[in-house]
Amino acid sequence: MRRVNGVEIEDTFAEAFAMWGTRLVVTADSLEWARTAASAATGFATSIIGCGCEAGVNELGAGDGTPDGRPGLAVLVFTMSRKDMEKQLLLRVGQTIMTCTTTACYDGLPRGEERLKIGGKLRYFGDTFQRSKLLEGRRLWRVPVMDGEFVVEESFGVSKGVGGGNFFIMAADLEHALAAAEAAVAAMRAVPGAIMPFPGGIVRSGSKVSSRYKGQNVSSNTPYCPTLRGFEKSELREGENAVLEIVIDGLTEKAVAEATRAGVAAACRDGVLRISAGNYGGSLGQFKFALHDLLPG
Repeated sequence: MRRVNGVEIEDTFAEAFAMWGTRLVVTADSLEWARTAASAATGFATSIIGCGCEAGVNELGAGDGTPDGRPGLAVLVFTMSRKDMEKQLLLRVGQTIMTCTTTACYDGLPRGEERLKIGGKLRYFGDTFQRSKLLEGRRLWRVPVMDGEFVVEESFGVSKGVGGGNFFIMAADLEHALAAAEAAVAAMRAVPGAIMPFPGGIVRSGSKVSSRYKGQNVSSNTPYCPTLRGFEKSELREGENAVLEIVIDGLTEKAVAEATRAGVAAACRDGVLRISAGNYGGSLGQFKFALHDLLPG
């Protein structure tokens, strides 16, 4: 049996699947305004089930510059198709970043497998007064707005990424489960190229891909709901009274693996009894992240 700081690491794997991913670099006159735009751009983007995309914010590393030299953040967006990505970027860049004062938006994945024309379409908001410019080979559009200009890149790179990485934290009570999940998310946010798209990075309403209701494709992950012991077959052991899940999306398989490793290690703390992960026996996705392989023996 594998244990870390006294916490059992179950011999199982998280099952993840392919998604399209992109990375935007959002800058502004201050980091506060860049964060405001990034927060708005990633709103209502927790689950592909109902939100159209999954998105989150990455801090830029100490050595990462921005095209205009201003403070900035990275926004990661994941969708199930290239077509969905184009729709989401046009909406989110146009309605949340362009509308936020002092911002600009640049391609953060210049070596992506494909490119989507986003700024090249948003430029028409300029009503013929937009102007193009080249910056070190990158085509940008300067769109007139009421506080000056909104600068947006002509196109953005997109590549196949990984969605649905996950792990479960089983604890004696909610207080300890939440403290462990918060510690895990804090550690995972340091991993470039990975996001935890749910609110605060934590999922309380994990789902299963079935339902007793006709036409309902997903439902509450009832085997892990502590209040349903005695009503349904439970996957919880004696003493496990609260469960929180962390879902991870990444631009690469390596990013998801590293984020999972960092998060699980940070979650192994007082009051946590077991760490597990969700899978469908390998039938859903082609990526499998075995917990024992990610942690030292």
